Amino acid sequence: MTTITRTPVLALEGISKRFGAVQALTEVDLEVHAGEVVALVGDNGAGKSTLIKVIAGVGPPDSGEIRWEGSAVAIPSPGAAQALGIATVYQDLALCDNLDVVGNLFLGRELGHFGVLDEVAMEKRSRDLLHTLSIRIPSVRIPVASLSGGQRQTVAISRSLLGKPKIVMLDEPTAALGVEQTAQVLDLVERLRSQGLGVILISHNMVDVKAVADRVAVLRLGRNNGVFDAKRTTQEEIISAITGATDNAVSRRRARTDQLKDGADD
Repeated sequence: MTTITRTPVLALEGISKRFGAVQALTEVDLEVHAGEVVALVGDNGAGKSTLIKVIAGVGPPDSGEIRWEGSAVAIPSPGAAQALGIATVYQDLALCDNLDVVGNLFLGRELGHFGVLDEVAMEKRSRDLLHTLSIRIPSVRIPVASLSGGQRQTVAISRSLLGKPKIVMLDEPTAALGVEQTAQVLDLVERLRSQGLGVILISHNMVDVKAVADRVAVLRLGRNNGVFDAKRTTQEEIISAITGATDNAVSRRRARTDQLKDGADD
């Protein structure tokens, strides 16, 4: 695993965002280092999407500071985020089913000379990129519509890497995927980390979070509600932070199980 540096690539301090009468974010802090996966979790309405949009330049914050590699920056637009080195893969993937893998990877940034597309160069770069990430796809010329959900997700993630980002944000990358497809995507997340990228993983799936995350940042009602070491923290503790109570359905069920076990032992 890549060694995590002391200075975070991305640091948010005191980020607040309001939409009319709704305070979506209040004094939120977040740090992401090179070579680590930070899971961003929280219930619906916790502020995850708003925070991601702040980082992606879709909705600049009302107050607070964003630092990139130690220096204060502004991210007023998605283009500014990409220029810094922030790539975002949204849940809808934004792939064109009628185009092949190469066409999707280079959509909007095609290679060419004097107005003529350089198909050979784009195909070669596509093969090299997928090979580097150990992504198995029958052909880079196969239409995306014929790929599985997991393969489509890996294509979308691969496309985000063409700009050589330092931070990749993944919005629910395993939602609606089967077990094998989920494993493919999680393997790719681990490869991104091993290549020194910082990854922000938004997920509701605690199994996925525990499988690949180094740290788990919890948002509740637009505020920070804890940052946990993923390997040393139980799912119950994370869920407790998400719900805002130590006494919740999960903990009560576990307590009942422990009581029944203790009674059986007696």
